[in-house]
This record gives sequence, structure tokens and C-alpha cells, in this order.
Amino acid sequence: MQLELAGKTALITGSSRGIGYAIAKALHAEGCRIALNGRDERALATAGLELPGAIVACGDVTQPEGARQVVADAIKGLGRLDILVCNVGSGRSVSPGTETYDEWQRVFAINLWSATNTVEAAKEALAASGGTIVFISSICGLEVIPGAPATYSAAKAALHAYARCIARPMANEGIRVNMVSPGNVVFPGSTWEAKLEKDAAGVQAMLDRDVPLRRLGTPEEVAAAIVFLVSKRAAFITGANLTVDAGQTRGW
Repeated sequence: MQLELAGKTALITGSSRGIGYAIAKALHAEGCRIALNGRDERALATAGLELPGAIVACGDVTQPEGARQVVADAIKGLGRLDILVCNVGSGRSVSPGTETYDEWQRVFAINLWSATNTVEAAKEALAASGGTIVFISSICGLEVIPGAPATYSAAKAALHAYARCIARPMANEGIRVNMVSPGNVVFPGSTWEAKLEKDAAGVQAMLDRDVPLRRLGTPEEVAAAIVFLVSKRAAFITGANLTVDAGQTRGW
């Protein structure tokens, strides 16, 4: 399938490792010019060296001023912006019923404000290019996943609502807006890596019980969905949420 992505420009937030880096690598392989983002300058520089021609836009997009600077740096380095992938997020939080005000603020900043801040900063450039946005969410925002933090689940559910709400007005500006909701994805430093190290048998028992394909996913499998959604092959798709979870969610 010809995706016609060669020469397109893309900013991927939270892309120094894990799912974000896999997305950047996949888009780079399709010929996109890439802007990587993260808060750790050293990790970001290392990731940048592995993708020839990529630029880095270090900064904290959970803060409005940080997002504005990251977007400005990306546009300065790339010349324009065709694709925005809002990937910053984290499922690490406290157990349900033990939340504090500060924890709610922290988790929403990572999983929701990071996206709203970046979209606000980038929407003018995306309108100029007829661009596209993809939010990386989670199945935790779709239904109750046993053991998932309430803070994270609520923040991702809010992200789903935000994406659906902006898809129609953004379409009037020529911008497509979609979401991808991964299930259980493992990579170095991930929550699932830690769970496997602690109790591999317990993880497999959960997979056998709750996940029809009975395995964890990879960042590359999530990245493949994003590459399709930002391509011309998905030109008639906006306001959609593509679930990539090996069949775990039951709302089908």
C-alpha cells in the first residue's frame, strides 16, 4: 500500500522512547521529516541520532508555554507541520480510592493538558497544511479495566471526549482528528515490563483470561495504526478511535 507520506513533516510528543519513538521511527521509514520531543535532553539526543535528519524539540508540553516552544521549534526546524501525534502520557498513579488533589492534577497534566496545550499551539500551522492529529490514548478511557488507576482512566476518558468534540470544528479547518487506544504494550521501562519482572506467571494468567490473542502488544504494532491514520489512505476518517488491544475491550 502506497501511503504517500514521503516529505511530510511530523511532530511526535513524548518520542524519546517507547510507543512515541516507535511512531517516529515508523513515520521516518515512510519518508517523513520528524521532530522528536521529550523532557530529557540526553535521551532525546540519543533518539535523534538514530533517525537521520530528525530534529529535536526538547520541552515540557504539559505546560502551555512549553508546548508553544516545542511547536515553534518543530516548525522552525521542519518548515511547516503536517502531522501532530500527541503521545505524552503515563498510567503510573495511585490505587483507586487513594487519590489526592495533587495526584489528580499531575495525572491530568500528563495525559490531557499535554494534548490540549500542544493542539492549541499547533492548530494554526496544521490548518495551513491541511494536516492531521492523532491522540494516543488507552483502553482505560473506554471501559473499566481492573487494576487501572482511576486518575488515569478518567484523564483518558476526558481525552476521548476532547478529541470527539474538536473533530468536527477542526474538519472545517481542513484538519483530521483521530485517536488510537492501545491495550497492554510492553517496552523497556514500561509498566508492563515491571509487571513481568515481578510476576510473569500472573501477567500470562491475566492475558489468558482477558485478552483473546493472549499476549502483550509491541510499540511497533501501535505505530502501524498511526502511520495508516495520518496517511492519505485514511483521508475519509476523522473523529474515529482505533482500538489496538488484541481484543481485550468488550464493547464490540
